Amino acid sequence: MKMSGGPASMNIKLSLVVIGAAIAIGTLYYTQNLVSKLQQRETEIVKLYASSLEYVANTESPNSDLTFIFQNIIQRIDFPLILTDGEGNVTATAEGSGYKNIEHKPGISLTELKKFLTDKLRSLESEHSPIEIKLPNGKVFQKIYYGDSDIVTRLKYYPYLQIIFALLFLLIAYLSFSYIKKSEHSNIWVGMSKETAHQLGTPISSLMGWNEMLKLSYSDPDKVLDISEEIDGDLTRLNKITNRFSKIGSKPELKDDSPYLAIEKVINYFQRRLPQLGKNVNISVEGSKELQAKLNGDLFEWVVENLIKNALDAIERNDGIIKFSVEEKHRQIEIEVTDNGKGIESGRRKDIFRPGYSTKRRGWGLGLSLSKRIVEDYHNGKIFVKNSVLNEGTTFKIILMKSENIT
Repeated sequence: MKMSGGPASMNIKLSLVVIGAAIAIGTLYYTQNLVSKLQQRETEIVKLYASSLEYVANTESPNSDLTFIFQNIIQRIDFPLILTDGEGNVTATAEGSGYKNIEHKPGISLTELKKFLTDKLRSLESEHSPIEIKLPNGKVFQKIYYGDSDIVTRLKYYPYLQIIFALLFLLIAYLSFSYIKKSEHSNIWVGMSKETAHQLGTPISSLMGWNEMLKLSYSDPDKVLDISEEIDGDLTRLNKITNRFSKIGSKPELKDDSPYLAIEKVINYFQRRLPQLGKNVNISVEGSKELQAKLNGDLFEWVVENLIKNALDAIERNDGIIKFSVEEKHRQIEIEVTDNGKGIESGRRKDIFRPGYSTKRRGWGLGLSLSKRIVEDYHNGKIFVKNSVLNEGTTFKIILMKSENIT
């Protein structure tokens, strides 16, 4: 059987990759833009600091505005900063003097402190070019080396963390999706094998019974003739089953046919076997025999069989009813199948068409899934649960286009 969903699976996987990439690129662009603006702001603060030092160096009595700048702006600098002389030599004379927001071990000697700050200075220089402080004659007498604040540094690495998380998301989503698809395919294969055994079981058992009867009735020509006719019927049934499975996975041939007559044929088949089920169920069909649609008879009859079997399983009372109606509405053929079974919970109405889903202890959940594929993929129609009430019954609806509307 040819599995469907390959292109759809690829589309879903590709969509996950595109979404993940979009998240990563969007986050990277946004954070880098934010980092750039924060760095620009910090550079302006350093330039203000440099301008203040130039003012101090060239003014004998700093005014109150400069004092305000030092107390309310410079003291609030939250990024690393080192002050050097014009040659780039560290000018620190004591712990906390000539540098800001740089951590080191406590109790460090002045010599060790200068060496530590010199090494740190090279690191800061790789982040930003130093700001020069000049005298009126243009001579550089001090330099300010500075780096990024803690929040800017974190923002720099944040998008890469986002990319890692996005990749993890894609990996988990891909593995989960692959596992679900693998389980679904496994359920389909198991279901198909069981459905095959189930479909073949009835005619094969019947043929075995007829064979035994032949052995007992070989001397009675009339009985042998009757048994031979029944054997022909079972062999025809086996041939039909073979044709059904051979059509799954390939495009079947559609012909003008009456849905009413196809439904009636299946009902007659079940009517002869209902007594063996131990249930008193009335199966009927009403509507127009003349309405025709493009059908593949073998596959459409399979849909009707699955709906009847589903209804029979749902009926737990002795006065069961399964009623088909065929009528034309809006240039379409609408087929409704109503039973008085136990009904379907509202949250499970879509699940019943999913491969592998079944509410029966020994069910394999393939009949309705196959029916949906046959109706929608092969006949360009629709099948869905029209309504369902717990303990009252369920109505399925099939919509097909009339023959003259199908090209």
